Amino acid sequence: MTAGVRQEPRGAVRPRTPRRPRLPVLLALLVGVAGVGYRLALLLADAPPTNSDEATMGLAALHIARGQDFPVWFYGQAYMGTLEAYLAAPLLALTGPSVLALRLPTLALYALFLLLVWRLTRRLGGDRWFALLVVGLLALGSDRIVKNQLIAGGGYPELNPAGVALALLTLDLCAGRPGARLPRWAAWGLISGLMLWVDPLLLPYIGGTGAVLVAWRRRELAGRAGVVALAATLLGAAPMLLDSLRHGRNPFAAVLSASGGDAAAGWGERLHGGLVLGPPLGMGFCSPGHCATWQLWWAVALPVLLLLAGLSAWRALHAPAPAATSSPPHPLPPSASASASASASASASASAHPAVGRRAAAAVRLALLVGAVAVLGAYVASSAAGRTPVESARYLSCLAIATPALLWPLRAATRAGRRAAARGTAAAVLAAMLGTAAFATATATGAVPATHAEADRHRALVDTLDGLGVRHARAGYWTCNRLTFASGEDVVCAVVDDELRPGFDRYPAYRRAVEADPRAAWVASDGSPLAARLDQRLGPDPGELDVVTVQGWRVYLPRG
Repeated sequence: MTAGVRQEPRGAVRPRTPRRPRLPVLLALLVGVAGVGYRLALLLADAPPTNSDEATMGLAALHIARGQDFPVWFYGQAYMGTLEAYLAAPLLALTGPSVLALRLPTLALYALFLLLVWRLTRRLGGDRWFALLVVGLLALGSDRIVKNQLIAGGGYPELNPAGVALALLTLDLCAGRPGARLPRWAAWGLISGLMLWVDPLLLPYIGGTGAVLVAWRRRELAGRAGVVALAATLLGAAPMLLDSLRHGRNPFAAVLSASGGDAAAGWGERLHGGLVLGPPLGMGFCSPGHCATWQLWWAVALPVLLLLAGLSAWRALHAPAPAATSSPPHPLPPSASASASASASASASASAHPAVGRRAAAAVRLALLVGAVAVLGAYVASSAAGRTPVESARYLSCLAIATPALLWPLRAATRAGRRAAARGTAAAVLAAMLGTAAFATATATGAVPATHAEADRHRALVDTLDGLGVRHARAGYWTCNRLTFASGEDVVCAVVDDELRPGFDRYPAYRRAVEADPRAAWVASDGSPLAARLDQRLGPDPGELDVVTVQGWRVYLPRG
């Protein structure tokens, strides 16, 4: 026996280290897979319904895949970056024009969102069961929610994963998580820059997490970390900055103009659309296209939760830290000491006491809540909330980023030791949230057969035009670019209004091509005002029109 070495008696049983609870992790994985699978099933059934705006992004992706054009902005405007088109371009290069291929990157972004929100909830201090609850709520998908997450119409699918990633990076940097400090600063800057280009709706979260970083890591930011973060931000925003310099455009002014801030909408309409209809629609508690009265309960619960969650985060941020136990220092060799960077010292000091991590988590929670309030306030201030509250509720899609912080008071109220009344109230609110969102999800699936049938009719229209040899056409706005994308530009379309006057063409080259063709056809949906107007031109004489009908569509061909 070696001296000084204690040996255990033969047959002794070593105490087992308790296993980490795996059930909530497994359940979260299953729920996440179910959420992604549900959305994949929707895509395979042509849901949610596509439109000409999404087709415009698809045309940009086709042009990128062919090397024909590399657009910075959504065609026809000077804002909303085309990141979705660049993500989809490799797939469209393989498959050709396909709504499914266009949406597969957005489905991947949603899966990434679930993964990141699980990680963020755990890093904020939530247990696995609470993280499972957050993932479960976000796995449900009402009509408005799946449209925001899956339609590649510009900006919305990227917002939520980007916002959660910013919060997670901010927490890692402030809590002093060791290793890869500069890459984390670079990632924060790159994501922020990309989102400034893609859609400024994320600005409240960029500003909130940025303020936390400045407050907690200003000394580190004064060194290499600040240079790296700034350079990465400029790199992410480079498409927007270069275009602004070349053409003298101000994308933020364009966004404010498009939001309807100068349009006629009273404050009563804005408050009703923004605070009563907006939150239930934007967060997935409403049926397709409308909110029943009983589904509006979330409009009352949301401000209460925001207030309670904000107070909770503020108290945690300013709670006195317990006394730290001292331990003898471990001196570094002179060479290592001389080469220690500011980021390394920040990591060491931050990780010296768990209270630092708790306060950093509270600061990030507070930043998420402030971001959510700012998003809601900006929406109420826009006339879109009053004029088109149902469709414009998409502007509130990034409220989902704050879900872990927003539900924090319910987590605290359900913990052991709380009063029975508090536990019962929290459980009732959670049950109402899950039940309302599940009902909205179920009713959304009821519209899928009709959406699939409409997509089949549109495919029949494209096939008919191909059989008729039509290469140029005129149609309404919501028909034109969808038709052009579905045909892979075999049919080029120019927009007209219901009086046959030229409309808004997002890609002007299409109009020039159509006007150069005297045999250009007209396309209208059966029963539309445009079809009624074109029916007046039917006749046997040269210059009049002949009509071919196909499953809900009318194709008008000029007589020779």
